[in-house]
Amino acid sequence: MKTIKVHFLGASGTVTGSKFLLETPAQNILIDCGMFQGLKELREQNWKDFPFDVSTIDTVLLTHGHLDHSGYLPRLVSQGFTGKIMGTAPTLEITKIILLDSAKINEEDAERANKENYSKHHPALPFYSIKDAEQTIKLFSSVKKDEWHSLSEHIKYRFRYNGHIIGATFIELELFSKIFVFSGDIGRQQDLLLYPPEKPQWADYLFLESTYGNKLHPKESVSEKLVTLINQTVHNRGALIIPSFAVERLQALMFLLWKMYNERRIPNLPIFIDSPMGNNVLGVFEKFAAWHKIPIKEFRAMKKRMNIITSYKETWQTIDDPRPKIVIAGSGMVTGGRVLTYLKQLIDESNTTVLLVGYQAEGTRGRQLLEGAHELKFFGKYYPVKANVQHIESLSAHADQVGILEWLSEIKNIPENTFLIHGEPTALQTLRVKVEDTFSWKVTIPKQNQSFELPV
Repeated sequence: MKTIKVHFLGASGTVTGSKFLLETPAQNILIDCGMFQGLKELREQNWKDFPFDVSTIDTVLLTHGHLDHSGYLPRLVSQGFTGKIMGTAPTLEITKIILLDSAKINEEDAERANKENYSKHHPALPFYSIKDAEQTIKLFSSVKKDEWHSLSEHIKYRFRYNGHIIGATFIELELFSKIFVFSGDIGRQQDLLLYPPEKPQWADYLFLESTYGNKLHPKESVSEKLVTLINQTVHNRGALIIPSFAVERLQALMFLLWKMYNERRIPNLPIFIDSPMGNNVLGVFEKFAAWHKIPIKEFRAMKKRMNIITSYKETWQTIDDPRPKIVIAGSGMVTGGRVLTYLKQLIDESNTTVLLVGYQAEGTRGRQLLEGAHELKFFGKYYPVKANVQHIESLSAHADQVGILEWLSEIKNIPENTFLIHGEPTALQTLRVKVEDTFSWKVTIPKQNQSFELPV
């Protein structure tokens, strides 16, 4: 009997750093290649070499382009990976944007740390450079969704639409007649921009995300909360700062605000979009219109209504603009990006509101704000938090517990094993019990760096 050895090298017992290596008799395949975010002990793992000879990996298959699924790719390439990196065309476009943006931030952060001497490392080095990212992008190869693609005589795979962000898929991988399903990140049934996720019909081995495995999304009205906060911002003559993920969340917020303005539910105050990466992603939405629900005419009208910032000079002009305003800036968990420049200047003002709009991983500044931190550290200094901090969780691009169970509902067989990944410990344990009770399936919660031999 043949076996497949599965190595859980990330997103195991935690949410980030998605990496799953399959050693097969024919090929070695890496599903996702993400970097760790959040807690310092997780982030430090990013600097370690890949725990496997990367020159023996044949192919990387990407579920989608988010940094925690793609951000380790340049490190993999610099350590000797020369195979193909496969994904849907929009996924690879998003990954390209994210890697180049992230490389630029890495270089700038290292430069600033060296200049201001606040790093323990001398000199501070970027996690990877723009050159590293460009070398990685040369290995990209896009494939169509819904079609089976062969890697060898006994291995084929296909990508299937999964909502979450533009281009995102789950992966069905047929290895020696057994179907391995990697859920990637599952989107929501009712999404502002994207269609509902498709569902797998068969899974011999299932690798299932659990980010919201212990939660149901609140039934709050996002637009009503926004109306309240925007009216307060106008009344206080302040700024509403929304740290946002550049992919999907930014576009969803833009669409929501544009609709609310057209319906005369919010006053005509300036809306600034300050996310170089987010601006590039708008181009992906225009290029791949079949992947989302917004008619292209409406999409272009929405863009026209916003003040899209394209230079650092404009960032400072926006900060100095005395009018009440809405600023949407990267990054979503306040881990870096342009939003830090705004917070540095405005977080100690009582008429500033910071609105967090999604999942905030452990160890991020976003989680600290959510938990009521009285000060925030960035650029090597502490800044007092006097701003009003608010949170909207129902804009999350992840399925909640009900959504995950719904996604599983059409699987016709009983999987030989269901591995829960991509979740914090409470979410993993809660979802394990729920899946066992609902389906009577065998469920396993793998630990970081654990391996399993699976018979095929």
